[in-house]
Amino acid sequence: MTAPFLGVERSFTGKRWVTRACDERMAEALAQRYTLPDLMARSLSARGLDLETTPSFLDPRLRNLMPDPSRFKDMDCAAARMAEAVQRGESVAVFGDYDVDGGTSSALLLRFGRAVGIELRLYIPDRITEGYGPNAAAMRTLAAEGVRLVVCVDCGTTAHEPLAAARDAGLEVIILDHHTAEPVLPFAYAVVNPNRLDEDMGAAYGSLAAVGVTYLFVVAVNRSLRAAGWYGAARAEPDLREWLDLVALGTVCDVVKLTGLNRAFVTQGLKIMEQRHNVGIAALARAAGVKAAMDTYAAGFLLGPRVNAGGRIGQADLGAKLLSTDDADYAVGLAERLNGYNTERRAIEAQVLAEAEALVFEGDAPLVFAASENWHPGVIGIVASRLKEKYHRPAIVVALDGDVGKGSGRSIGNVDLGAAVIAARQAGLLINGGGHKMAAGLTVARDGVEALRVFLNERIGKQLEAEPLQPTLTLDGLISGAGAQVDFVDKLAALGPFGTGNPEPRFALADCRVVRADVVGEKHVSVILMNGAARLRGIAFRAMDSDLGPALLSLGSRPCHVAGFLRCDEWNGTRRVQLLVSDASSGG
Repeated sequence: MTAPFLGVERSFTGKRWVTRACDERMAEALAQRYTLPDLMARSLSARGLDLETTPSFLDPRLRNLMPDPSRFKDMDCAAARMAEAVQRGESVAVFGDYDVDGGTSSALLLRFGRAVGIELRLYIPDRITEGYGPNAAAMRTLAAEGVRLVVCVDCGTTAHEPLAAARDAGLEVIILDHHTAEPVLPFAYAVVNPNRLDEDMGAAYGSLAAVGVTYLFVVAVNRSLRAAGWYGAARAEPDLREWLDLVALGTVCDVVKLTGLNRAFVTQGLKIMEQRHNVGIAALARAAGVKAAMDTYAAGFLLGPRVNAGGRIGQADLGAKLLSTDDADYAVGLAERLNGYNTERRAIEAQVLAEAEALVFEGDAPLVFAASENWHPGVIGIVASRLKEKYHRPAIVVALDGDVGKGSGRSIGNVDLGAAVIAARQAGLLINGGGHKMAAGLTVARDGVEALRVFLNERIGKQLEAEPLQPTLTLDGLISGAGAQVDFVDKLAALGPFGTGNPEPRFALADCRVVRADVVGEKHVSVILMNGAARLRGIAFRAMDSDLGPALLSLGSRPCHVAGFLRCDEWNGTRRVQLLVSDASSGG
């Protein structure tokens, strides 16, 4: 094990500081070739970039990164079937998941359908009464309405029985998904999923969100319609780029890797989102108080939770309806409802989190597992995420109701939680369950909860034998207060958009002194740091929830090391650098 960065074995938040590994010679070459600051070049090298790949990383363009959709299995037959339905004016339904990825995927298809002359039927299942993914009753309902083609987005890859029911009801089903597949696929007209086990494109595109897969499908359908002569004087071909805001929103909120094509989707999509042409996004931004530029923070932490709120505790289809409408007044009403649901969701979440924490045993078990009555199923995924962050272990939270429990899990590091849940289902321990590496959902019989806990602990424990869990804070290097200038921070922004697979660079300042520290709001701590002769302002959000806040308040004149992200903010017309403090430790 390498020595901890700055000798920090245990920080105020209990973490070991480590540096992100990089090729120092490549970092030097990047700095020279592209005239980059040394720390920026080092950050690029640490993210696997080299002399050849750096230009496209710093300037990601869809025309350079978009694959031919036809290279994906089943894509051509799926696109041809959808194009046929458009030309014949068939009744087509979109069956979507109730999260942001499902909502944006659904809205994308609804908007595309409207643009090419067909109004699609939207069906989003209720989280509590129907659960995740296609169900037999819903399929029969759609068939009874006269629907003949159903496009499942962000779901369906493991829905064997419901899709068999759809077949029996006379429906044809196209699946556009990204969740982990099994060796045997369900009966469907087409299954387009980069994570099919027989998919050659999985290595390069397996991290696509469902909305990314859906966008590639739209490109393929549009191409089929163009070849069929569908567009002309009476009907203009749509500009597919105008819907990249939906792709960016779904991609960011599904926490997939922001590398390769995803990076281009988000980079270009945020530019479209900033224009606020989508009246639903514009209304939601106003309701959420988004005043700054649209970025991954606004998408992931302000807009996304509100889109999700309908599916969690309100009406499941509100998010997709908001994102697909062109009626500004209707959008305002939907945004206000979602904003209200989000406020209610936060209160419910806080109560469930407190109760779940009381049930957690801080032992050596590799999995945090909590199950109880009277928990709202709509917030258990968020609670699992909070437990994962607090205990630095994969977490599953189960809401029990009658004879069954609905569970949601979140993972960390290299632990493939989705695979573990699928294995539990295959072992007969679940009624239903699936997911991907970092998140999973399940339904379990009440009397099977303990057996499930034991199985998952054993399964995950084996995954961790080679790599034990240890809370760490990864840093990209050491910076001085004098070096934290606006020009450097502006250049560093070119590494964004930041997220999974492309973390925002985090730096440490050594031997600082806290000149002033104050609690602001209820839980944040504002600080003024001295590093050498330079002063730097900082803010530690929610620091009073951990040992970090009290430590910053009590340091006095003692030296400390401080770690965080560098941002620019504006005060009285002047831009200045601020440190978003992640952690701190006693200094030398």
